Parts: sequence; C-alpha cells; structure tokens
Amino acid sequence: MRIKPTLLIISALASALVSTTSVFANEVNIYSARQEELIKPLLDNFSRDTGIKVNLITGKPDELISRLASEGRNSPADLLISTDVGRLYRAKVRGVLQPIQSDVLTSAIAAELRDPAGQWYGLTMRARPIMYVPGKVNPDELSSYAALTDPKWRGRICVRSSDNIYNQSMVAGLIAHQGVAATEQWVKGLVANFARPPQGGDRDQISAAANGVCDIAIANTYYLGGMLSEPEQRATAEKVKVFWPEQAGNGVHVNISGAGVAAYAPNKANAVRLLEYMVTEEAQSWYAQVNHEYPILAGVKSSALLQNFGEFKADQLNLEKLGELNGEAIRVMDRAGWR
Repeated sequence: MRIKPTLLIISALASALVSTTSVFANEVNIYSARQEELIKPLLDNFSRDTGIKVNLITGKPDELISRLASEGRNSPADLLISTDVGRLYRAKVRGVLQPIQSDVLTSAIAAELRDPAGQWYGLTMRARPIMYVPGKVNPDELSSYAALTDPKWRGRICVRSSDNIYNQSMVAGLIAHQGVAATEQWVKGLVANFARPPQGGDRDQISAAANGVCDIAIANTYYLGGMLSEPEQRATAEKVKVFWPEQAGNGVHVNISGAGVAAYAPNKANAVRLLEYMVTEEAQSWYAQVNHEYPILAGVKSSALLQNFGEFKADQLNLEKLGELNGEAIRVMDRAGWR
C-alpha cells in the first residue's frame, strides 16, 4: 500500500517531537547568582552521575529574578539559585517560583532553613559573626551584637554598606527578635562606632581589620575561609579571629545559599532531582571543603578551616522572616544613618 505524502509528513513531525521531548527531558536549566566556579564542578558531577545535561546561566540575583518575571511562561529556567534568603523571598513574592514537595529535601534540611510553603530550600549555611584582631581586642570583652554599641568601640568597627543584603538580613533577624524600636537604637549605636564610612565587600572588612583600619569586622564566615585557603590572602586573614556572639541568647545570625524551582520549569522533575542531589552527602561535602560553607545535612563535616573557628549556637529563627522583614530593615537602617 502506498503511504500518502501527508501521512509521511505527520509521521516525521511526530518522530521529531518525540526526539525533541526526549532531549528536553534530559536536561535542566539553571539561573544562578552563584559564580560559576563555585558551583559548576558540582553540576558536572550531577551530569556524570545522572546523564542529565546542565545548562548554566549566571548573573546578579535581582537581575535573574527580573528576567524570570519578564520571561514568564516562556522562561526556559528550571531552577533559581541564590546566595541569600532575602533574594529567594523576593523571588517567591514576585511569583517566579513554585512550591514542590520532596521527602528527601524535608528530611535533609532543617525546617528553619527552608520555606514553609516549599518554594525555596537552603543548600548551605553561612554565619555572620564578629571578627576581631587579637592584641587589640580581648575576646572576653565581646558578647553579643548589642554590645557592639558600647562607646569603647567608637571608631573601631568595619562593616559593609546598608545596601548589602547580608546586612539587611542580619538587621531583619534582630527586628524579628527584639522589635523595630530596639533594633533602630542598636543600629544607631553601631553606626556611631564605625571606623570609616562603609565600603567594599566582606573581604575588604576583614582586610581593613588586619591592616589596622579597625579592630572589629562583621563578615560571613565563608569569606574568611576563602581568604585562609588562598596563599596570597592567607597572611592577611590569619591576623583576625572569629568570635561567636549571642551564644547565651538567640545564637549567631545565619543565612543560606539556596534554590527554588522556577514557576514554569519545563523540566521540573529534573530540577527537583538536582535539588535532591545537592543535599546528598557527596554534594554537601564538596560544598563544605571547596567553598567553606557549613553543610545543612547533619553528619557532614565542615572544612578543617571552619572547624578551627570552633563550635557555635546558630539562631533558630525561620529564615522566611528575614525576607518578610527586609523592607522594614532597610527603613530602620536608613533612619539610623547606616549608608
């Protein structure tokens, strides 16, 4: 029997569709605010183990969130990775993430490190303690964030600007615990003790303390870990030590790097599979050893460098509150003169 040309065309189109679907089903597309070198080796391991191709686009977090919102249903993104819960909360509020359910994720990640609605999940944890210069600061003088407003620290504290979301999240955490009025008074006292107008990133604050510009810096632990692991910065980083504040209170402020599945993910199943891979012992160990971040999976050791910082009590506040209170934190910082 002779097959009509029309049927041949339909058959060819169907075959092409099946082939295309198969290709798309075997990939996952990531929008990542993490630098490529901090995540690509882990993604390569995922591809090696699963056969799923990973397509990675990196950029600034707010720009990636805006891109997701602009693309809408046409977005190719399956997963958004960001470096602060504040930005993951922004993505949630803008409707560019979707809730997912995964027993793997909920069993691996403590409740305070994931969205109660399942729209974002913490993948690593970082702390924001006090860092001090031995010989200039006796650690017995240190206790809490609140104590940094003491006049004895006048002109001795370095911290980055108020437009940095790490600082915004720290202030939001204080608001959650003690309210707006008390936090605003704390910010005013902290600002009065600045050694200089805020400038640069966390590494710059650590370097400033090491170089005598100030005696105390507030910075994330993984920046210090990174500096200690780099030969050209090790000598500078070794001049400062970590002090864990709030150990008799709520615990040191912590934050996360984390991820959420995009609202219109074309490869949702693969995105969930990648998220689940990122909380395996292998992936968590890689993060801990290479990036010097604290693993969120119980039983996985932090890097030797971070272990040297000592054990600490972390704030158990659900990090969703940091996103909810971000706007209030910014207003408090503005009123208190933190620029």
